[in-house]
Amino acid sequence: MRIYDISLPITNQMPVWPGDPQPNLERIVKMEDGANCNISQIMMSVHLGTHVDAPYHFLGGDAPTIEQLSLNTLIGRVYVLHLDDDIELVTAKILEKAQVPSRTRRLLIKTRNSHLWEQPQTSFHEDFVSISPDGAQYLVDHGIRVVGVDYLSVAPFTESVETPQILLKAGMIIVEGLDLSVVSQGRYSMYCLPLKLVGSDGAPARVILVGV
Repeated sequence: MRIYDISLPITNQMPVWPGDPQPNLERIVKMEDGANCNISQIMMSVHLGTHVDAPYHFLGGDAPTIEQLSLNTLIGRVYVLHLDDDIELVTAKILEKAQVPSRTRRLLIKTRNSHLWEQPQTSFHEDFVSISPDGAQYLVDHGIRVVGVDYLSVAPFTESVETPQILLKAGMIIVEGLDLSVVSQGRYSMYCLPLKLVGSDGAPARVILVGV
């Protein structure tokens, strides 16, 4: 058995979606100042690094918030699909050609984005590989319940709404900001645990894969 931690490390310098606050992790109580323990605090967006989007993020209204998502859906067998580095957009045609196993319900898509995480990153890249609206509809039509991607959004930077709306309206759970750089294509067991933030549109998550 091998465990792959596919979560991004949280640092004050890590890339964030443009306009989101930069994280601030600092110790506010210090033993070197005479305290009997160290205490830190963190201020950050709930969509920082590796995180889960709740339907409320793009649907609003009465759509489920993060604490209402099913852990039964976020834990279980998953298929990692490795796409060629020359692919710029994950379309329905590309997914059809990839021949994802028919019984797949959880899908993580590895692209050239994963190369970005091989070294510490501080800059946001607008040209990341994402999923097109017709690619999103393909996933819905083929019964995918969880989709994960290896950058900070499932959607193109300049068209960031339609793809997640298609997925979330269908009840799919979105996991973003995965580091799949050392993970090969194939089946694994996934454990994805977002923080239980009541009423939130998203939450940071620790995500691991277990391979045999």
